[in-house]
Amino acid sequence: MSRKKQNLFIFENSNYFDYKKDKSNLNISFNRVAFIFFLFLTFAFIFSFKVIYMGSLEKNIYKKIISKSNNRSTIIDREGNIIAKTVVTKNIGINPNLVIDKKRLLINLQLIYPNKDYKKIKKKINGKKFFYFQKKISQEKYDELILLGDKSIITEQTISRIYPHKNLFSHLIGQIDDDNNGISGIEKSFDYELKTMDDPLKLTLDTELQYLIRKELLYFTDIFNNIGSTSILMNVNNGEILSMVSLPDFNLNKREEIQDVNYINRASKGVYELGSVFKTFTIASALNEEVIEPFTEFNDLPKSTTCAGRPIREYDLEIPSDLTAEQILIRSGNIGSLRIAQKVGIEKFKAFLESIGVLNKINFDIEEVGQPISFKWGKCKLATSSFGHGITTTPLQLAKGYSILSNGGYNINPTVIKKNLKKKEEQNKILNEGVSEKINLILRKIVSTKEGTANFANIDGYEVGGKTGTAQKSINGVYTKNKINTFVAIFPTSKPKYVLVVLLDEPKINNDYVYHYKDGSGWKQKGTPYNTAGWTSVEIAGKIIEKIGPILATKY
Repeated sequence: MSRKKQNLFIFENSNYFDYKKDKSNLNISFNRVAFIFFLFLTFAFIFSFKVIYMGSLEKNIYKKIISKSNNRSTIIDREGNIIAKTVVTKNIGINPNLVIDKKRLLINLQLIYPNKDYKKIKKKINGKKFFYFQKKISQEKYDELILLGDKSIITEQTISRIYPHKNLFSHLIGQIDDDNNGISGIEKSFDYELKTMDDPLKLTLDTELQYLIRKELLYFTDIFNNIGSTSILMNVNNGEILSMVSLPDFNLNKREEIQDVNYINRASKGVYELGSVFKTFTIASALNEEVIEPFTEFNDLPKSTTCAGRPIREYDLEIPSDLTAEQILIRSGNIGSLRIAQKVGIEKFKAFLESIGVLNKINFDIEEVGQPISFKWGKCKLATSSFGHGITTTPLQLAKGYSILSNGGYNINPTVIKKNLKKKEEQNKILNEGVSEKINLILRKIVSTKEGTANFANIDGYEVGGKTGTAQKSINGVYTKNKINTFVAIFPTSKPKYVLVVLLDEPKINNDYVYHYKDGSGWKQKGTPYNTAGWTSVEIAGKIIEKIGPILATKY
């Protein structure tokens, strides 16, 4: 082989060697890629696992948060509708130190929440302290704020007590403080149970009835310009309260500290002189003591008399001088009621009022309960108490008293907590046999006859009976021209099931309101002629019964 060929051979072998070396390099590169890919998969797996774990951990944290002592059980109405519920919510705050473009942030916030006071917000953003922009934020608004991508927007997870119906049950449900401890209403009285029980706390209230009754009271607040009002709808046979409204009310979700005494729960806490609604108790006590019958005659009744030098007068000077016992109640006679009470006597009349629960403080499910004003009994106090003057009680106790009078004389305890109640035959009977039937017939005539004072509550098909009460309001022991107008309805009177109390605090007459008479004549009257319960509270009660009557007939 020549030297030239030999050199060529070496050159070719050199190329071949280089090719093998290149192939070896490609294998090394492939291994590196595979190794990197493996690391990537490992990190991805670890990251995904951590995300899933943190997600579950976050849920567990929420569960732990909700399982602590500040958790509260759900409160529901008799139909299972939620009245109060504890949920995990988001609060949005702003850290001014992290804001990059204050002007832009303010514009974006205003687009999402246009109704806020941005003068105050601008001042806070220009400061240095963290502040809450919106608490209990909705998911939709939360998403909009987060999409702004501003690092100064801080999210805080918290648990909140939510009240879906806002004002509807405010006085009864009550409030909680920032530590989720009950401070009023059911939230306070059942604080321990709500923190420890697993099942919801079920109430006797009906959300639909509560809404309709509150709506009527709000409407007539504008008509009669009263400073407040209340109503109670209760089952006379077991004491279950289907509705209890007190106005003005407040939004439970705002957790506001309310100092204004006008916001008291008038139904259970308000203590009032209620006037002529007490006359029913006077006649019932006399029937129970068997000193009168409905047709017992009282002749030559004067239009006025005196006691300890103080005058007692008839409010209606046209009332006849000769009346039967039932006519005294139908026409709401003061002097006749006085005469009936004198037949009963001080001790027996006092004992009767105590037995039906209107004289002493009532035991109820919430702490906000009024104490009737005590007084010293005597001949003059017997006289004035017989027609509801100088004696006080709460609307809740009034409802209890009328329930006992109408249900056959069985004692009942008003309640808003759904529970197993005693059967009627197991209840304590307070009144003698036949007293309720006699009272119910008289109450019906007060509504259905021309002589009665409650004709505007005579709603067809419901056999409404009841009694009116108009009383001057006492402030610091001095009687004023302001009034408390009350009407207590029982229906149906042939077999009573419900009591409805409607009370107006300081109503005024309305010159433009049109009254429609229920006598079938189609006659109307414009304007309120007298500021009495017959023209105010009775009118409202009639409208309420028209609205809720079909519901009561179909549901209960």
